[in-house]
Amino acid sequence: MPALVFTMLAAPAPAPAPARLADADGVMGLFWQSADVFTGVILVCSIISVAIIIRAFIQIRDRNVLPESSVRELRERVRAADAAPLRDFVEKDDSFASRVIRAGLRQSHTGRTGAREAAELTASEECAAWFRKIELLNVIGHLGPLLGLVGTVYGMIIAFAALGVTGGQAGPGELSLGIAKALFHTFFGLLLAIPSLMAYGYFRTVVDRICTRAMVVSSELFESIPSSAFTERE
Repeated sequence: MPALVFTMLAAPAPAPAPARLADADGVMGLFWQSADVFTGVILVCSIISVAIIIRAFIQIRDRNVLPESSVRELRERVRAADAAPLRDFVEKDDSFASRVIRAGLRQSHTGRTGAREAAELTASEECAAWFRKIELLNVIGHLGPLLGLVGTVYGMIIAFAALGVTGGQAGPGELSLGIAKALFHTFFGLLLAIPSLMAYGYFRTVVDRICTRAMVVSSELFESIPSSAFTERE
């Protein structure tokens, strides 16, 4: 019996369960402590980016830029070889091709060459207008890492300031706020930039494809307009 008691006393105590580095409450607590003006700016930019992406998904489609119904109607009126019905239609229709042909017909008094220049200029303006709808995504995508970097520098300043105030004896609790700010700002800056730039690249490709097709169709329709519609005046 004494030997058994001695053995039990000599046996090593069971190792304590490893403490979790940080539970959900700890992470959220650090997040709320790290929230500041830079976090707010990143959050606002994120909301704007999401709004632009949703709008782009809704608006940037073939049927909105160059509806097939408009193209069919334009082809029929061009084949009719009568400028009057064509003018009436393009003045009412708001599609890409109608805008281009409308600009050309309004300059019909300068001859086909002058009208063509007006149509080409309008086509370029229309394409630029569609690209401008997504340009802010590019700006936000490049701004995100910079906002994160500013917040990171600010967080490191706080951490080193805590060291300075305590004469280099700052404890983990005093340093954690500054370090957490630095890491959270970097994380959220990248979280803003990566999706924004990916969405911008995707929509830029879509806009380029749609506008290229619209310009080709518009040019084809314009060149099919009979010469009688263009009367050059001295």
